[in-house]
Amino acid sequence: MDASASKDKARTPKNGAIIALILVAVMGFTLLGSISGPGWAPTPLTASLTVQRADTSIGSRALTAPQGSYETSVEVVTIKLTDEVSVLASVYRPIGAPGKRPGMVFLHGAGTATHRQFEPHARAIASTGIVTIVPDKRLDTYTTAERDYVAMARDYRASGEYLQSLPEIDRTKVGYYGESEGAYIASIIAGSYPDSAFLILVSAPVVPPREQATYATDNYLRNTHVPEPLLTIIPRGLGPQMPGGVLSYADFDVRPYLERVKAPVFMAYGTGDTSMPIVQGAQQVIADIAKNGNSAYTVRYYANANHGIKVNQQIVPAFLRDVSRWTAGLPDTAKAEPRVAGEQPVQQFLAEPPPKPKWYADGDMIVIGLLAGPAMVVALPLLGLATGGITRLVRGRRGERAMGVSRAATWTLLRTSSAAALAAIGAWVLYIAYIVTVANLAVNYRTNALAVDGGWAVTRMAAIIAVAALIFAVRALIQTHRDPVRLPVWLAITLLGLLGGRVSGSLCVRL
Repeated sequence: MDASASKDKARTPKNGAIIALILVAVMGFTLLGSISGPGWAPTPLTASLTVQRADTSIGSRALTAPQGSYETSVEVVTIKLTDEVSVLASVYRPIGAPGKRPGMVFLHGAGTATHRQFEPHARAIASTGIVTIVPDKRLDTYTTAERDYVAMARDYRASGEYLQSLPEIDRTKVGYYGESEGAYIASIIAGSYPDSAFLILVSAPVVPPREQATYATDNYLRNTHVPEPLLTIIPRGLGPQMPGGVLSYADFDVRPYLERVKAPVFMAYGTGDTSMPIVQGAQQVIADIAKNGNSAYTVRYYANANHGIKVNQQIVPAFLRDVSRWTAGLPDTAKAEPRVAGEQPVQQFLAEPPPKPKWYADGDMIVIGLLAGPAMVVALPLLGLATGGITRLVRGRRGERAMGVSRAATWTLLRTSSAAALAAIGAWVLYIAYIVTVANLAVNYRTNALAVDGGWAVTRMAAIIAVAALIFAVRALIQTHRDPVRLPVWLAITLLGLLGGRVSGSLCVRL
């Protein structure tokens, strides 16, 4: 063996050293992902709300008509919101109901909604003698990125004022029914307009949307039995402030409006609703309205009911019965015992703000990080190849040899670099597919141990393979060095893309 061969052999890492380097790199990237934070450890809820009895029926001696007492009619009307914007609304009337009647305005939850929704609710309640109205949700100012709850309150208030203008309505008895996200808006109306006769909050988040989303996501993932490390995706995904004011409504706080509510409040939750803080929400409403001297509250928990107060896709009959009687019996039913009734609710953790990520994983940086990883892995190797092609055209083979890089070693480095790039891209694709799969299971309240546990193992193995492929590419690079050491620009750019993509991924998600 000549001196040159001995020198090359000395420069070539042994297999044991390569394995050790791979392990160190895997642990290093994992540590990088871990320290980039934040961690996730939700606070257990210690204070509970005790139900007084299982029967949810509304007490008091008030005489109210049961459901089905009146035939109902429906009329579609136009509600003017501004000089340029109007919406349609369905008005349900009890036929033959005597005297001036109470009125109820329905406010939709998240998403698109029309005057045709809430039909079973509005018709059933109207059959007890209450005039109900279901307006379209205004959608020209409502998007996933931007929502103005105060402006939406003004829009829905127009439907309340329409009811007050009807000759058959007692204008002092018009109130608002808000479901889910609509509970924010109904609370704004009740807190801003003192003539609001009552406030009905159904499956109300109460806490700011970001806290509710954090709580719901944690519950969904735990119910899906995902591995504990995956829970760190919660603060990383929901904690950052998005750039450009996108999702600024996520931090909307309804409490200042609740603290001004003078009207009696009815709250309803299903004990099977894992998306809402069903104990904390009721507790907060009770505490907030008390600041205004208001102690008129009624809370009902319906056994096994979901977010829509449904069991097996059917509205719980007792729910519509209770809402109708409570509304029709006001003011006698405002403080009727029992104040809290139904199935005992259970809430394991507090709905609270997620930890704020560090600067390099927040706002613009998280968007840059998520996009930079795959972009660097794909784009820089292509740029490197293009640069290499230009270099070969300019310098020719003689210039390439002058750089001290043999053709055989160059092609070896090309193969290992390409393999590393494909492995990195594959790891990203598998991770995204896994997140989508878990999200689908979570939102549909399903579990699949093979998909969750097996998928997690596959994604972690893919990440380790990507790191190993990067190490082998670096090893091939080391083997191409000769004195004087000169590195082709295109290979440097290629490896920079691989390393940058891996580091970027570690900052956004754990290995």
